[in-house]
Amino acid sequence: MERPRKNSEEVRTATVGVVIARTGRLARLGDPLAYAMELLAPKLPGLRLVGRDSASTADGARRAVRELVEDEGARIMLTLAGTEVLPAVADTCEEAGIPCLSSTFPWQVYYYGRGATAQRPFRWTYHFCWGLDDIAETFADLWEAVGGTGRTVGCLWNDGPQGTWSRHEEHGFLPAARARGHRLVDPAGYREPSTGFDGHLSAFRDEGVDVVTSAATGTDLGLFRRAAAEQGLRPRLITCSRWLAYPPVPTATGEPPQADVATLVYWTPAHPYRSSIDGMTAAELAEAYERSTGNQWLQPLGLAYALFEVAAHALATAGDPTDPAAVAAALAATRLETIAGPLDWTSGPVENIATVRLAGGQWQRGRAHPYELAVVHNRRVEGLPVDGELVPPA
Repeated sequence: MERPRKNSEEVRTATVGVVIARTGRLARLGDPLAYAMELLAPKLPGLRLVGRDSASTADGARRAVRELVEDEGARIMLTLAGTEVLPAVADTCEEAGIPCLSSTFPWQVYYYGRGATAQRPFRWTYHFCWGLDDIAETFADLWEAVGGTGRTVGCLWNDGPQGTWSRHEEHGFLPAARARGHRLVDPAGYREPSTGFDGHLSAFRDEGVDVVTSAATGTDLGLFRRAAAEQGLRPRLITCSRWLAYPPVPTATGEPPQADVATLVYWTPAHPYRSSIDGMTAAELAEAYERSTGNQWLQPLGLAYALFEVAAHALATAGDPTDPAAVAAALAATRLETIAGPLDWTSGPVENIATVRLAGGQWQRGRAHPYELAVVHNRRVEGLPVDGELVPPA
């Protein structure tokens, strides 16, 4: 891919390309990113923010990157995306020599899953997120809150990337959970979408499982919960790391599958963080989003906003913002207090990575909204209040 030629306008205005899912199955993930782009465009003089739809597919993501680089002259690429789309954006940028910044994807999957090693890190692509080990530590806190140490935990993991990386013996969820003293029961991974969980339920009963952990879609989680109830398996707690960033939607047939499921908390209006751009607080951002869209705030909103904070910082501190190598070097040197918390690429677990702190939460019946995310356990996010108690799943 050829890099666009510089002209006088490009020197004065740096273009930030944004790959957004506006159609397809990831469109809800695109909502907070689109909102953050619209909100921040007038607050970032000297930057031109241009988006392209990934259509929620890897091919669409690659096409969006090419259009943003070749047609719009993008100097840096931003994205929030899913299991197939985010790597496609990052890999296309790595091949093209264009700096890229992304989030909402466990860092081990982003890093090792794309082929990087300690001896061979990426040159152009950077990321901030939590890790699979952070998920395991957070969930172990929740398991122990309902039953103490040494829980027998049933794993509802698929045969795709979520399950494969969760059970990875070196970089996954499994070793971190075992290190906390918990015994994990992991039947064979299931194919999505699942048609049934008889094998899992049988194994969980035989092994005395009293807690279930999952990376299932909402549909598969609902199928499992209905089947478990029919067979009399009632775990003391269900934890799930996937599709729980969004508020549950009540259904005509009863409770949504996410109700009373414990999950990750990575951003809320109560987080004690401010924008590095204009001082906006997390609470003010959530309120502005709800007022503008009419929709309940979403956890990815804080990370979407932070993408633009880091991009603006990198372009402002780069020796030459029109030089991709200078922008990449600025990303690698970034230490910044953002609305998503402190981000530091100089001391990450590996090169190219900054981490996000996690707390434990649960979707519970709310007051302002049908379901609200209660922070029920927190020892890793200083200043974030606990505002609920764990309740057993119905």
